[in-house]
Amino acid sequence: MSSAPPSSTPRLAATILLLRDGAEALEVFMVVRHHEIDFAAGALVFPGGKLAPGDEDPRVQLRCTGIAGLAPEQITLRVAAIREAFEECGVLLARARGEQRLLGPARLAELGPRYRKVLDKGDLGIADMLETEDLELACEELVPFAHWITPVFMPKRFDTHFYLAVAPAEQLAVHDGSELVDSLWLRPAHALSQAAAGVHTLVPATELNVKKLGFSDRVEAALDAARTHAVVTVVPEVIKGPQGKRLIIPAEAGYGVTEFAPPQAPPGKP
Repeated sequence: MSSAPPSSTPRLAATILLLRDGAEALEVFMVVRHHEIDFAAGALVFPGGKLAPGDEDPRVQLRCTGIAGLAPEQITLRVAAIREAFEECGVLLARARGEQRLLGPARLAELGPRYRKVLDKGDLGIADMLETEDLELACEELVPFAHWITPVFMPKRFDTHFYLAVAPAEQLAVHDGSELVDSLWLRPAHALSQAAAGVHTLVPATELNVKKLGFSDRVEAALDAARTHAVVTVVPEVIKGPQGKRLIIPAEAGYGVTEFAPPQAPPGKP
């Protein structure tokens, strides 16, 4: 008797949706992954990634604001989201210790070349940067938005927490040029139309979170909606019907749909 292969344990990850108000509607910062990356190659995604060992360093929590009442894992996920945004697009939700304003462009121009690559390579933990530069992470800037866990049948799985944050007006977001090859600010409707036209690829979690974001027309409305509605964990399940395989998600997750087609493998791949 054959049996299904065991499901892999999902790895914790954090993703950040940086927002700004555009002329017509809110816009979200998105990046295009390098085609040789092992996950979501070539896809249009939000900045984010797996937790790094240094994100759990006890020293980090001593340099975080806005964490009262949060469990250690919730703090670590916010740290990871902020770190990933800095590594991947140069935006750092942090301030000089004791200050109210987030870091400005002059300070970031010093920190970026010094720390982005070494943090990304794991040669340095974020606690070391915070202590050396006397900084605090502004965790209160992050608003929980979504929680997706890769389906159990997938060989590579992630337990990903999505956060909204207002992009600091004085900070310039730009892709890193290595893992990410392009970046752009998009209205949710525009991102979806580009995906439908084949201009960009959106994996299901990204596509549905772009759609959910598009239910709000301005940044403050999106933040208010996220604060008001509890995050519902989504673990897509497969069913087989007249239209073939479909992925099912809970209605209460707030995406306006409860099922969708699984992504198609690129040509030449299983």
